[in-house]
Amino acid sequence: MSKIKCQCGHENPFGTVLCERCGRPQTEEAKKSETVDMRYEGSARRSQTYNRTIIDKIWNFFSSVKIGISIIVAVLVTSAIGTLFPQKLFVPANSEAEIAAYYERLYGVFGVVYYKLGFHDMYNSWWFITLVGMLGISIIIASVDRVIPLYKSLKKQRTKRHPSFMKRQRIYGVGAVKDADKSLERAESKLKELRYNVKVEDGAILAEKNRFSRWGPYVNHTGLIIFLGAILLRGIPGFYVDETLWLREGDTVVIPGAPGYYLENKGFILENYSEEDSELYSTALERAGAIAKNYQTDVALYKNPEGTVPGQSEAMVLEQETSIIVNEPLKFDGYNVFQMDYRLNELKTMTFQLTEKATGKSFGEFTVDLMDPKSKYELEEGAYVELRDFATDYDGIDKGEMISKTPLPNNPAFVFKMVTPAKPDGEMSFVAIQQTLETEENDYKVNFVNAEMRNISGLTVRKDKTLYLLLVGGIIFMIGVTQGSYWNHRRIWIQKGEGDEMLLASHTNKNWFALRKEIDQVKDYAGLPQYEDREDTESKPDNEEGDFK
Repeated sequence: MSKIKCQCGHENPFGTVLCERCGRPQTEEAKKSETVDMRYEGSARRSQTYNRTIIDKIWNFFSSVKIGISIIVAVLVTSAIGTLFPQKLFVPANSEAEIAAYYERLYGVFGVVYYKLGFHDMYNSWWFITLVGMLGISIIIASVDRVIPLYKSLKKQRTKRHPSFMKRQRIYGVGAVKDADKSLERAESKLKELRYNVKVEDGAILAEKNRFSRWGPYVNHTGLIIFLGAILLRGIPGFYVDETLWLREGDTVVIPGAPGYYLENKGFILENYSEEDSELYSTALERAGAIAKNYQTDVALYKNPEGTVPGQSEAMVLEQETSIIVNEPLKFDGYNVFQMDYRLNELKTMTFQLTEKATGKSFGEFTVDLMDPKSKYELEEGAYVELRDFATDYDGIDKGEMISKTPLPNNPAFVFKMVTPAKPDGEMSFVAIQQTLETEENDYKVNFVNAEMRNISGLTVRKDKTLYLLLVGGIIFMIGVTQGSYWNHRRIWIQKGEGDEMLLASHTNKNWFALRKEIDQVKDYAGLPQYEDREDTESKPDNEEGDFK
């Protein structure tokens, strides 16, 4: 776009509000306004200058404050939705099938939708990572779009300004003085005493301090970008692991997020407080019934050497044997495995006996592993039992098939076919806990004998290489907040007018009261003219005659 030529002869980029050299307003809006917009010193931003190529349009889109706020709102809304139901981390399941069944069982159709849209693992979902990435891009582009023109303007700002620039400042004063040169000299001395950086040029003074506070928001943004970058790095394998592992006693499973490592649960121990421990717990024990004193998992850590078949037990090397206790995690290769939860007395196996009803004759016992049942169990005298159907958590029958609420063995049910020499075609029987059904009167039955229980340890596997980046980003963010909150950029312009006339103007990005106090000190010491604060209601007239309060 074409440049704008000022009356002083300087050519300004399109979009410039105030001339870079003299400070004259360049736009019709700025010329009509009583005060000038000093947020970016009136400089042209790239988003106001170029709008031709696709890059310009993308730049202008992300540099918009409205777009940035919209992305932030979208992140906040989705984060709030992610708190409606528990995240994947807190679901007592190891496989995606178990997790999906959990949400459907507890929350119905809403749980299914919640799972399908990825809200169950929201912070690792592609759309949430995309939103965070867009927020980071918006912060970067919006910051660069504003910080570069601001830096150039503050670095090149002139000491002497055109009177139209002075008149359009919020604080402005003009009047005659006895000795202009002496007033300038005394003003320079007082301003230096107030710790201003003072520049004197051709009968004009520019006094400035705390310019560094203008960079506070951009330091703030830098810390936020580092923080968001660390969050995005968590999506790259190897940088961040936060997985839940439900490990049953006696099982050896691969550690999620730690390829090549396996964990064996050698036993779970739970100790509760008793009244013998202390009288202090008696009231709590009466109310709660049982309070955990300690729970831990005794484990063995194995590693599969490189070049071996994953999971091959003969090739696994024992790394260590230890106990995982609350606040005392298992540590290895940058990973931490924490004891977080437990479940007691899950059914592991159920043992049954095949008998003849009339005589009570037994053909032997068979044991069903509820996590890995067999299809056929051989018994004595040529008899056998076939497992025709099985539900781990029985919830009725639909279209002739048993329905299971969850993959966990909470309420197992079986359909057995009993085959004996006397009944070679077999007899069918439905067996569940405290329930047995037969399609017709059978001569044989399956009796429940006993069950084996086991405990489950709820473990959390964590590894975080982004922690230090998050810490650095947070520190930089707080430095920017402090820098922009507790200091303010103050500038005072004093210059000669015609004859003995003296012009005074000032600007700050906040805390105008403190600035006025310093101007009053300089004005009284140097004999400068009275000024007016255009936005200070206490200094404005409250009647038609113009009397001031």
